[in-house]
Amino acid sequence: MFDRANSLLGTNWTLHDLRHTAAYRPARDPKMPLTDVQWVLGHAHLSTTQLYLPADRDEVIEHVRAHHARRTNAAERVPPASSGRLPP
Repeated sequence: MFDRANSLLGTNWTLHDLRHTAAYRPARDPKMPLTDVQWVLGHAHLSTTQLYLPADRDEVIEHVRAHHARRTNAAERVPPASSGRLPP
């Protein structure tokens, strides 16, 4: 059946291509542990499963902005260093 579909569509898709597509969504789901995706795919190494996590430009920008916002908030909560002198 797959050969007939490829022939009709002029494609050369494989079952492995479908596996890749099926793994992409759960790997990018923040509520799905990547180790679970690793187990389902049967990968021996988590680094192999991480290949399904290409960085999306907008996501990277959002993460960097959130990182800087957290750093700014943390810096604002730190009391200034004392000079060692008592106020007059």
